[in-house]
Amino acid sequence: MRAEMLALGRAQAELSGDPVVKGLYDWATGLSEEGRYAEAADAMTELVAAILPEGPADGGLAWTLLEWTATLHDAGRCDEALAAFETLVSMQAAEAAHERGPMACHLHSLIGYARMLDTNGRGEQAALVRQEALALLTELADTGERKSWSGYQASFWAVLLNISGAESDRPAPDGPRPPSGAAPLRWSPDAERRYFDSRHALREEVDTLAARATEDPDRHLAELVRPHRVLTVRSAVYWQNRTHLFAERVRSLFDEGMGLARRLSQHDPTDGTRTLAKILIDRSTFHTAAHEFRAALDDFRQALSYLGEAN
Repeated sequence: MRAEMLALGRAQAELSGDPVVKGLYDWATGLSEEGRYAEAADAMTELVAAILPEGPADGGLAWTLLEWTATLHDAGRCDEALAAFETLVSMQAAEAAHERGPMACHLHSLIGYARMLDTNGRGEQAALVRQEALALLTELADTGERKSWSGYQASFWAVLLNISGAESDRPAPDGPRPPSGAAPLRWSPDAERRYFDSRHALREEVDTLAARATEDPDRHLAELVRPHRVLTVRSAVYWQNRTHLFAERVRSLFDEGMGLARRLSQHDPTDGTRTLAKILIDRSTFHTAAHEFRAALDDFRQALSYLGEAN
């Protein structure tokens, strides 16, 4: 059906001369749900080329750039994904500077960009981006946002958090998966149900591993941290999409993750310390989404100290 819609959209665009093909976005999203990332990346690239000249469009372009970036990365086109992320970061910086967009969204995009740089072995560049994020977060902690916003910053954070968990959270290929970089409102009902229902099995897995980690932390503690983060990410996305009181629903999970990461860093100072920094940054972004900017800054500064990047 999406393919038929796209064919109609192409015919209509050819007649009208409109560069934006209707149905292209839905086609790309469907391809991503099926794991056909190369095709999805091509479709998103075509869409972005058509809409980018129109500018931010009241924030709408940012969501498309976010999905484009994630889809390119899933397709293995990492250099293109990083270039796309840089485009998003630059646009968010300009929007925040001219008070057309929240500083928090600029911050979340910077932190997400640094994560992707790290994933692709560009640690020095990632460290520089984190210094930009630190300066912005310091301003938020001191003065708050420069103006009041509607609150979509938390949704933007949730999508970026989901992207950050994709490397270790790829669902089994026996059904649809959430399209990378898309907000849950864009997911098909089957993908949404499959993704969120898995939280119950994850909770059981985490509880089982927690008991084993208590008895034999050297063997099971690192094994426990991964599914706990997956559970945290999925729960954060679930509750953020359902209530503005999401922070209280998932706060304990972020705190539990911190406790696990601290224990891991004691047992394995090398890998564990880097994991601790990652979990601290996770919780920092959570605090930012909850408008707890001072707590966010404290966590972020701690993370930078563990990474050897503190000023």
